[in-house]
Amino acid sequence: MATQPSILAGLIGAGIQASRTPALHEREGAAQGMGYVYRLIDLDQLKLDCNALEELLTAAERMSFTGLNITFPCKQAIIPLLDDLSPEARGIGAVNTVVLKDGKRVGHNTDCLGFAEGFRRGLADVPRERVVQMGAGGAGAAVAHALLSEGVGQLSIFDVDTSRAQALADNLNQHFEGGRARVGSDLASTLQAADGLVNTTPMGMAKLPGMPVPKELLRPALWVAEIVYFPLETELLREASALGCRTLNGGTMAVFQAVKAFELFSGQSANAQRMIEHFNSLDG
Repeated sequence: MATQPSILAGLIGAGIQASRTPALHEREGAAQGMGYVYRLIDLDQLKLDCNALEELLTAAERMSFTGLNITFPCKQAIIPLLDDLSPEARGIGAVNTVVLKDGKRVGHNTDCLGFAEGFRRGLADVPRERVVQMGAGGAGAAVAHALLSEGVGQLSIFDVDTSRAQALADNLNQHFEGGRARVGSDLASTLQAADGLVNTTPMGMAKLPGMPVPKELLRPALWVAEIVYFPLETELLREASALGCRTLNGGTMAVFQAVKAFELFSGQSANAQRMIEHFNSLDG
């Protein structure tokens, strides 16, 4: 009988104590008979910021970590510290998974396929000619690629940093024909004409309560998607649901990015349905 791999993985990010990712990985590892340990490396708890990434990567290598997941606010800051990137991570310009192997740090992006899978499962039949995306950070870059891949006609990107939104739009228009990505200017009028709204900012997380858009701009015909999953029902989704909007929470994206990360860390296929059931059993 072949020996199952022993995996030591972790998540680097800020304000991640409510993350379901460790349980998702460890339970799937246990179901497959692996020794699988997954640790949180919370920058807030450690009183660190992205400047500590090099030190944390080195420490992970010294402790024989198999790999690391990377979340807000480090998905782009991590890139200069890596030896190589997968084609998808290079195209998106953001990394959420780092495999540590043979002395090399290789960055991957599993957020894009994670969001796309969630979108196909939860909002497959929605109109998508005009979509507003809030946020142009690391998660936003992955989601924007997924949205255009899923047939969004025009994606208007809003970010507190206009130059970051412009850089993302430029990147997208290099990868997708037709100039379908643009920087949004007037949120109210753009949302009024939109079919859907996607939040890729951390606004709505347990540590950053609130909404990325004023609730007065929501209307029943708008579908609303979220990538935040702790809490699973953000204030944005709660207000949208109350109006009768179709909504998509961040749960499916969280599960499917974890499915792919599990496979990258372990070299073994994950049981996606089992991981969905695990995720749904984790209340909170």
